[in-house]
Amino acid sequence: METYYFSENPYPYLPAEETYDSIRATLPNRAFDPVLGAKLYQRYFDEWQVADELGLNLMTNEHHQTPTCLHPSVAISSAILARITKNARITVLGNPLPMRRDPIRIAEEMAVVDTISFGRLNVGFVKGQPYEVLPANAPTIGISERLWEAHDLILKAWTSHDGPFNWEGTWHYRNVNIWPRPYQQPHPPIWMTTSTVGSMARIARHGYVVGTFVGGFEHTKALFGAYRKTYQETFGVSETPDDRLAYAALVAVADSTEAGMERLRTMQWYFDSGKVARHIAQPPGYVPPQAFLSAARSGPPKSGPGAARGKPAEWLVENGMAFAGTPDDVVAQMTRFYAEVGGFGNLMMMGQAGRLGHEETVNSLELYAREVAPRLSELNHSLVKA
Repeated sequence: METYYFSENPYPYLPAEETYDSIRATLPNRAFDPVLGAKLYQRYFDEWQVADELGLNLMTNEHHQTPTCLHPSVAISSAILARITKNARITVLGNPLPMRRDPIRIAEEMAVVDTISFGRLNVGFVKGQPYEVLPANAPTIGISERLWEAHDLILKAWTSHDGPFNWEGTWHYRNVNIWPRPYQQPHPPIWMTTSTVGSMARIARHGYVVGTFVGGFEHTKALFGAYRKTYQETFGVSETPDDRLAYAALVAVADSTEAGMERLRTMQWYFDSGKVARHIAQPPGYVPPQAFLSAARSGPPKSGPGAARGKPAEWLVENGMAFAGTPDDVVAQMTRFYAEVGGFGNLMMMGQAGRLGHEETVNSLELYAREVAPRLSELNHSLVKA
């Protein structure tokens, strides 16, 4: 089991929720104090360095026009991490390809980060969340097609070494000849994310690492099962390596069960602050009509941050959306989750989420790295339930 320490580097010092209609896209930035924000940036990078020194890997992402994530450019955050850390692999999860206007710029940026880090980069390509559509001024129709076209273009840019080529499609380039090329050859490992079973097959056919976020037991088992089926059919194997599967959850470790649960309650700001206006959360055309109708008929979400909003900390742990308590508690919870979903090899550990202080975050990281992570190597398929 590989662990990737993850924080969205939020700005949690917001006005009362009833004073704004959406935390995404429309919350006036007068609520941001630049002095406090500068201190937060320093603090969050310090915590990533602590994770690196403790032997953990790192993960970063980007979101736009929101206080939930102070990194609107994953290229900037990952480039800083490439220079200030020494050992950790850095997973970018990720570049929202359909929301970006220039895939070649992404190819260049990621090649630079890979080179600065001496080949410690995992590059993630993502569809982007529905509330990214408005800030990006992006069309909602054809998002999946743009994702895969940009993916194909970036891979060709990374692996073409004999001079320029041109590209004609959604994007038009007369001269593609990136400098530098990636440090890792033929290119950095690729990760992707999805929360839908229907998207799994294409990712699995490429053999990419797939990540899913706070899906809980049932939904994650279905997602991982769909990936395994296609992977095994594609590559002619009887088992799918655990390292192809990644899961993200909140993780809070402390010296006592109650202290760990209290830390989790503090971190729940990440879920509970997720007030998003309907027209931003569900832009027309982002999902196919039948998928939209199916979701509407099924009622409130049963997985993901939407399902977790307003739930007690105990519910999050019981449903596999968070792991919290003592090191023994967390190992037991993760062992159960591993067994229920059929195994996975990468934990995307959201160890700071909003209002958890620096000292508590570092203490949780230290306990996890020293008393949890070493024991996760014991997880194997003898635990998996039929």
